[in-house]
Amino acid sequence: MDSVANPAELTSVDDTDAAMTISERLASFTTGFAYQDVPEEVLERAKLHILDCLGIGLASATYRFGHIMANAMQGLGGDGPYPVIGLPMRLPLRDAIHVNGTLVHGLDFDDTHGGGVIHASASAVPTVLGMAQAHGATGKGALAAYLIAVETASRIGMAVNGNFHRAGHHPTGLVGAFGCTLAAGRLADLSAPQLALAQGITLSMASGSLEFLSDGAWTKRQHPGWAGVCGVTAAAMAMQGFEGPMQAYEGRYGLFNLHLGQHIGATADYDADIVTAGLGETWELKNVAFKPYPACHFNHAFADAALTLQKEHSLWPGEIASIVARIGEGQVQVVCEPEADKRRPRNEYEAQFSVHYIIAAALSRGRFTLDELDPSAFNDPAILELCDRVTYEVDEQSNYPRYYSGEVTVRTKDGREFTHREDHNRGSDANPLSTLDLEEKFFANATRCVSRDRAQQVLDLVMKLDRAQDLSELGDALTAG
Repeated sequence: MDSVANPAELTSVDDTDAAMTISERLASFTTGFAYQDVPEEVLERAKLHILDCLGIGLASATYRFGHIMANAMQGLGGDGPYPVIGLPMRLPLRDAIHVNGTLVHGLDFDDTHGGGVIHASASAVPTVLGMAQAHGATGKGALAAYLIAVETASRIGMAVNGNFHRAGHHPTGLVGAFGCTLAAGRLADLSAPQLALAQGITLSMASGSLEFLSDGAWTKRQHPGWAGVCGVTAAAMAMQGFEGPMQAYEGRYGLFNLHLGQHIGATADYDADIVTAGLGETWELKNVAFKPYPACHFNHAFADAALTLQKEHSLWPGEIASIVARIGEGQVQVVCEPEADKRRPRNEYEAQFSVHYIIAAALSRGRFTLDELDPSAFNDPAILELCDRVTYEVDEQSNYPRYYSGEVTVRTKDGREFTHREDHNRGSDANPLSTLDLEEKFFANATRCVSRDRAQQVLDLVMKLDRAQDLSELGDALTAG
């Protein structure tokens, strides 16, 4: 479904009945979404985000977690017709989406919507890839569904101003499931009433815990894939008439009150109006930041600040006496605490979520790449010794959650002091990466798994997606062997 007969009926959610529930408003937006009304710059940016995700997925296919996840799903559901990125297998629809979502998010290298604090593309891309093939959608239909997922999920995350993280939930899984539901429903041609029911069904499926931060467990990696599974399952159930609650978001036990604790007396701090504000007019995709580093987005400004200081002042670890990182209060529990663990990451995931490690590794090696997530790096005595000299302070001037600011001060043993601040994380709209930067990132990731020629084929197919009659050729190009 690429467009509707009369797209003028829905140009913005501001035109809808104020008595409608949030689910009904999002459903109306989804069924009324008109591809031809999307600005060209938004469509081109959407292709780059999809390309970025697929490149990361190909890189992840060379990692142990990717193989284990794929083997688990194949053992559960057997073979199927849907491609798995970078691996010589095809799986049933939901299993393929689950694995592909895990691959896209598995290296923590995928894009982030700052205000929503969510990796919306990581769940949207695998869901759209699978559902577009299942329903024979055109490339334009796939792009429309992708934008619906990102625009809605980003706003749902924005409504709580970072409070899902504070309550221990991972919005990428929890919130992403609702965006996937709307994208899946769009591609399956659900009606607005069916889409409203589907969101209520998703409410009982969506999840995502931050407990992985305690020991670097792999569960975070699969949150976007599970969000996609929730979305396609809820859409299929609603299509057949299965009923879900109508106040999926604002209800007494809806997404916001339940997950922010209002049902047990806590203050549920959210702004429900943000969920539908500007839909169809203001494009949140423009506020989705690409990642230049394979680490938690909260750490990127610190990597850039450390690398700038290292380059400008020719710093070497042996001359550094202390390092102070200044970070937004809402980010502390994710990348700064407990400090003893952050200074001694036990695996690559703990390394990605340690501001101490990112700064120490960048200063020690003059870079931060996937190679700095190898055990030889996070067990490097020189890096670990420098980790012990890193402390943090709360930055009252931080732009979090809109941007992930970071400031680093290095004091040397001979008394010198150097400070560098990044107000806006690189890759965001305020500090963007170029198309060339993104293509270079794609090739660096993709060629870990496939040849340069195959990577070029994928790039060409994605950037011509608006002219594709279906996604079968892209699916074939993504499957190894």
